[in-house]
Amino acid sequence: MEVPKDLSSYVRVLKLASTPSTEEFSQVSLIAGAGIVFVGFLGFVIFVIMSLLPGGV
Repeated sequence: MEVPKDLSSYVRVLKLASTPSTEEFSQVSLIAGAGIVFVGFLGFVIFVIMSLLPGGV
C-alpha cells in the first residue's frame, strides 16, 4: 500500500464531490425519512403481534 498514491486518490475524489442542490437534498431526506418510518412501523407491527400471542411480552 503506497500512501502517496492513496492520498492522491482521496484528494481526487474530494475535488469531484459537490454540494447537493436543495431539490436533491430534499428528495434524499424524504426517502430516508420514509425508510425510518417504515422500519418503525414494521417494528410496531411485530410488537403488537408478539403481544397478542399467548405468553407474549
